[in-house]
Amino acid sequence: MGDKGWDGPLEKQAENIWRIPKDYKSGMRVPGIILASEALMKGIRSDRAPEQVANTAFLPGVVKQAMAMPDIHWGYGFPIGGVVATDMDGGGVISPGGVGYDINCGVRLLRTKLKRADIEGRQEELVSVLFAAVPSGVGSKGSLSLRDTEERQAMRDGAKWAVGRGYGTERDLAHTEAEGRLPGAKPEFVSPRAMNRGSRQVGTLGSGNHFLEVQVVDEVFDEEAAKATGIEDGALTVMIHTGSRGFGHQVCDDTIRTFRGLIKKQGFELPDPQLCCAPIDSREGQEYLGAMACAANYAWANRQVITFLVRRTLAEFFGRKPEELGLELVYDVAHNIAKLEEHTVDGKAMRLCVHRKGATRAFPPGHHELPDDYRKIGQPVIIPGDMGTESYLLRGTEKAMGLTFGSTCHGAGRVMGRKAAIRYAQGRSIKKELAEQGIVVKYAGKDTLAEEASFAYKDVSQVVDVVHSLGISTRIARFKPLVVAKG
Repeated sequence: MGDKGWDGPLEKQAENIWRIPKDYKSGMRVPGIILASEALMKGIRSDRAPEQVANTAFLPGVVKQAMAMPDIHWGYGFPIGGVVATDMDGGGVISPGGVGYDINCGVRLLRTKLKRADIEGRQEELVSVLFAAVPSGVGSKGSLSLRDTEERQAMRDGAKWAVGRGYGTERDLAHTEAEGRLPGAKPEFVSPRAMNRGSRQVGTLGSGNHFLEVQVVDEVFDEEAAKATGIEDGALTVMIHTGSRGFGHQVCDDTIRTFRGLIKKQGFELPDPQLCCAPIDSREGQEYLGAMACAANYAWANRQVITFLVRRTLAEFFGRKPEELGLELVYDVAHNIAKLEEHTVDGKAMRLCVHRKGATRAFPPGHHELPDDYRKIGQPVIIPGDMGTESYLLRGTEKAMGLTFGSTCHGAGRVMGRKAAIRYAQGRSIKKELAEQGIVVKYAGKDTLAEEASFAYKDVSQVVDVVHSLGISTRIARFKPLVVAKG
């Protein structure tokens, strides 16, 4: 997190839209845009993340504007919540800082036919069996041990690899962004260290803000979209939030070391070395794209295997088959990724590399990448809260395509660093406070509850209100956490 407030220029363009002018810093190629309410902007100004928005406007080939969502906070080079598109045909670059260390950190939502009454009095038992079934915590390892050949197949095929081994269904693939497989994966560009770190982590949550939650549908806002997604008021859902674990972290780390050495060679004028990048069509750029796709696919394989473990565990817990429980995937979205997409910018069709770091794709009704059952309503967008607050299901819109390259927020967004949160929590029992809200939690790390407590995050409802009012994604339903497994 930045340690000083930001006093740079912010021009209010419209309700919830703020502009950092292009002339703020010499070298900015486009203006910066932050989407936030007046209330959220006060907190955003207290951090230096707006400076990072302005810095990303220096990137070669950046198109139209450098953006940040209302959950913006300080990150590596790019702010978390950042969206930046570069022109693939006009000298555009790819930057690992615009994807992040946890490549394809993402979230998936499962619906069920269960009701809250089905777990009343059994929440402690339920969280224990889920916690045992899905390993979590720093360096956690799963029961799957992938040999080199198998791991490379998972890198290439992602969730399809997992489904092919009995860990899911074809329907799961259809209801996963990019069908759970980013094309262009090149295992030959992945280091042995990354391979080693990934060999035992498929089917694991990891640590930090990653979680496995059983939730209850608390409110439905959009009946048509809720019906299309199978979401019913009062039903239980399961949300899974994790990414590519140590594998993706190592891919990012390896690339940053290479790219930092390129800055002088490229002659790019960058205000922060953490913005290190390479032309998309360069050898280095292509190698990163190939390795990043491997990590993205690893993450989709990971979430697919966790889905299998959840289905099996809940079936055993309730003594019923998974299909009898209605454990179907609503959708799976990535929120740390760079994707090659076609967009219309100022009336011109362009091929863009869209960096979404702490931002979620939000494609509109009718988009060709959506499964048939969602073509009418648009892409489901899943926005998790923190472990003590609600999460949301939204849908993508045409307005997002014009304003944000088909993107929206990804969560609540931190307002407090982890060390500060630990200090703030001293003398409090976060577990007891959650229990008083009807939330049962089980965790691995000794400081996890303090680091991930609600006070360390923005109010997710305020964040969602901004994207809903702007029309870049609109609310379908809200979910209240009941059982939380964390690292």
